[in-house]
Amino acid sequence: MSKKILIVDDEEDLQELISYNLIRDGFKVVCSGSGEDALKKAVSGNFDLILLDLMLPGIDGLEVAKILKKKAGTEHIPIIMLTAKGEESDIVTGLEIGADDYIAKPFSLRILVARVRAVLRRKEKIRADSSSVLKIHEIVIDSGRREVKAEGNPIDLTFTEFQLLGFLAANPGWVFTRNQIVDAVRGEGYAVTDRSVDVQIVGLRRKLGIFGSYIETVRGVGYRFMGK
Repeated sequence: MSKKILIVDDEEDLQELISYNLIRDGFKVVCSGSGEDALKKAVSGNFDLILLDLMLPGIDGLEVAKILKKKAGTEHIPIIMLTAKGEESDIVTGLEIGADDYIAKPFSLRILVARVRAVLRRKEKIRADSSSVLKIHEIVIDSGRREVKAEGNPIDLTFTEFQLLGFLAANPGWVFTRNQIVDAVRGEGYAVTDRSVDVQIVGLRRKLGIFGSYIETVRGVGYRFMGK
C-alpha cells in the first residue's frame, strides 16, 4: 500500500517539484501552504509522514510540529523538517519537539526521497518492536504504549527523548559516543550536531528527576545507562 505524505511549504514551485518526485517513487501526496491548513489536513488525512517547512505564513513550522506532537491521532506521525535556517538552535528545537529528521535547503531531491524512506523504515521497525516492555531499576519503558514510568509515576517525554532513553536503557553499562547514539536512535547518516544530543540528555535527566543520575556522562567518550 502506498504511503501518504503531507508536504507543507508555501513555495508552490517547490511543492510541485517535491510532489512530482515522491509520486514518481510510488507515494501518495497532499500539499499545504500554511500552518493552519496543515493542522486541519494532518488531523483528518491519516498521513504516514509530514514534510514540514519551518518558515510558514501564520503559524510557523515549529509551532505546527509542537501542536501535532501533543495531539492524539497525530503524535506518532513522523515529521521531517525542511528549513532554510541553518542555525543550530532551530534544529535542536525541532528535534526536542519530536521531529524525526531535518533537511536544509537547498537540498538534493534524491537525498530527500532517501530520507523519507529511511524515516518510514524506522517507523515500521518501532511498530514491529512495540510489544516490548523494559524494566530497569525503578524505570519501566513500555514501547507499545510509548510510556515511561519511574516508581509508578508517568514521565512525559518527547519522541526523541523516549527513543534515546530506550536505547541507552536497553544496553545498560555500555558506553556510546554521541554519533553512535544518533545512528541508533535515528538511523545511520543522520546529520545532527553533538550539542543536540547533549541538550536532549539534559532534558531527559531533568524529567527523570533523581533517576536521571542513571544516565552517566563518560568524559571524552559519551554516555551510558548505569547497569543493574
